[in-house]
Parts: sequence; C-alpha cells; structure tokens
Amino acid sequence: MPGFEIFGAEERKQVNEVLETGVLMRYGFDGMRNNHWKAKEFETAFAKRMGTEYSQLVSSGTAALTVALASAGIGAGDEVIMPTFTFVASFESILALGAVPILVDIDDTLTLDPKAVEAAITSKTKCVMPVHMCGSMADLDALKAICEKYNLILLEDACQAPGGTYKGKPLGSYGHLGCFSFDYVKTITCGEGGAIITNNAEFAKHADHYQDHGHDHVGKDRGAESHPFMGYNYRISELNAAVGLAQLGKLDGILRTQKENYTILREALETVDGVTFRTVPEGGEENYSFLNFFLPTEELAKKAHKALSENGVDACFYWYTNNWHYINGWEHLRNLKSLGNLPSEVKNQMQDLNNTDFSKSDAVMGRTISSLIKIGWSEKQVRDRAEAMKNAIASVL
Repeated sequence: MPGFEIFGAEERKQVNEVLETGVLMRYGFDGMRNNHWKAKEFETAFAKRMGTEYSQLVSSGTAALTVALASAGIGAGDEVIMPTFTFVASFESILALGAVPILVDIDDTLTLDPKAVEAAITSKTKCVMPVHMCGSMADLDALKAICEKYNLILLEDACQAPGGTYKGKPLGSYGHLGCFSFDYVKTITCGEGGAIITNNAEFAKHADHYQDHGHDHVGKDRGAESHPFMGYNYRISELNAAVGLAQLGKLDGILRTQKENYTILREALETVDGVTFRTVPEGGEENYSFLNFFLPTEELAKKAHKALSENGVDACFYWYTNNWHYINGWEHLRNLKSLGNLPSEVKNQMQDLNNTDFSKSDAVMGRTISSLIKIGWSEKQVRDRAEAMKNAIASVL
C-alpha cells in the first residue's frame, strides 16, 4: 500500500485509450469512444474479483458510502451505528443523508465491538457499519447475527481493506453492501474513486440510478432517460476508471508483496517482550496493508512512537491523537459545527459526544501503533526497518 507506488505502462495504456477518443465521461457519446467503456469494464472485473453479482463505481470512497446508504433507503432520522476509530468520511456520509451517526466502542480488532453495537440499538436504528480499518475486520459473524436479529442493514466499509477475506469471502462481500475507496493512498488507486458491491439487485439498481442524478439508464438516448427518484452526481470519470482498471490487474501482486513485508516486520516485533498484536477474528485474513500492534500502556505507546520517529522509522501512526481517524480529534462532529443548519433529527438524536464514555476505545487506541506496509521497499529496506523498529520499541520497554 499504496498502489501509486507501482504506476507504470499499464496505467498509461488505459488512460491513453481514453485520451485518444476524447470521451472522458462514462455515459453517452457512443460513436466517439471507439468502444472503450472503462468504468463498465472496471465494474465487471471488480464484481468478479470480489465475488459479487454487482459493482457500482463512483467518484470517491465517501461517495460510495453515501450512495450505498441511500440505495438501502437510509434517510433522515435513521440511525447508523459506526465505530469511534475510522475516517471522517464515515460520519460525513451518514450526515449527508440526514441520518444520524451513533458512535460505539471498538475492541482489540480495532473495529466495532459487537456488544457495544447491540447495546446501542434503538427503534430508529437501520444500519450497522463496521469499518475494516488498517486492513482487517470486525467479528462479522457476530455483527451479522445482530443485524439478522434486529432486521438491520450490514454495510461493510472496506475502504482500507481490499483483498482481505473473512471465512473465504472477500471483505465487503459479507454484508448486504460493501464499499471501497480508490483514492491516491489506497491499496489500488484511481487517483480519486470508489466502488459499491452487493448481491442485492434492488440495491444495485438504486445505486446505479442514484449516483447519476436518478437516471434510469434505459435505452441509448441519455436525454430521453427517465428519473424514477432523485439522485446526485457521484459519477466516476473514464480517466479515473482507466487508472483503476490497470491497478486492479495488479491487486494480487500487491497483496503478496504486502504480506511478505508485513511478515518480516511482525516476526521482528514478536521477539520484543511487551508487544502484542491486533486480534484478527477466527477465519479472517487481513490484507496486510498495516502492521498494527499494542504497547502495554498509553505512556509506553507514546514513547515508542516518538522513539520510532527519532530512529528514522517513518509511516508509523499513533491514531489516538490523529485529527482524521479517532473521535478525540473530531471536535467539529462533537460540537456539530456546520456551514448551514443541520436537520432537526440530527440535532435531537445525536449523542452528546463531549460527554459520552468511550473509555473502552481509549484503552485500545491509546496503546496502538500502526506501521504502513509499503510495496516499493526492497527486501533490505524492509529488514533494516524491522531491526530499527525492534530496537526503538525495545528501548522504551
């Protein structure tokens, strides 16, 4: 991770085919495009790779989450349960629809604690959104059982975990809907882009229409298409899709390299007393985009993170104080800061996040350090990094 490390001739070829036609839009202009339909081709290939019936490309991972929620009928006042550790897009997509994000604690999987999820369910809950942060998953069996018990949508945010699996199924394909991001720093990239996958024909049709202003895409005359319902513009361009199509062909190679590099680093840290590792649920295999590990205490984690930096080890993250990925940094959400008025449902139903007890999440995140796994490292660079990480962490324990 990320895919931009291996841009090459494959991406240039796909992009040049689009540029040669001059048709940058994914819809229409049939006679000009020389039969190049990059978005359609990517969607077909991605659905096959993820083992689902349907895939819908959109303009970003945030768009994917928004469109997926909308396709399942989530709207004003509906509550969506999400974790305290994620990217800000999770709550942004929920709020964009007038729905209400309900934040609950994580466990040592670094994503949703099933017990916290069930305790948060109300008559207004419509969806549970586990976020497969840093390449691994929640206890999806437990979450699926909860969703079946309460008749809820299970929406997997797999934006950081393409290629990971749970009980033999690709992450994103286990729930009713799965979402992916292809932004510039993801495992595979379109520059900007995202995708939704599902086996539900109705959700797929809704997503297809919603991401393109509600167009029904019937016939070949775009101007004559009808609008069964309102939508918005979350379309991907042919240029972005072309890049992603080339990157998708490299995914399996990326995953192999990530696992090789991850394994070298993990084996080094396993020799350090006091270092433990993120729990991967039984039957799950992460995509190895990050090595996530715990120190015994928050104080030692802070010292270890500082020591790593001082020893020249870059791309190590201490999420507990990160403005993008943990609730401690979401002052704008906690205080509902917006450019305009928020829906009354949001104002009336939101938790008081400044006074909600997230000590269980704090106890996990305060001890967590994550190392990005790059695919451009040579074997020597990985082994040198492993030694430097081991020595830096051992120095504070």
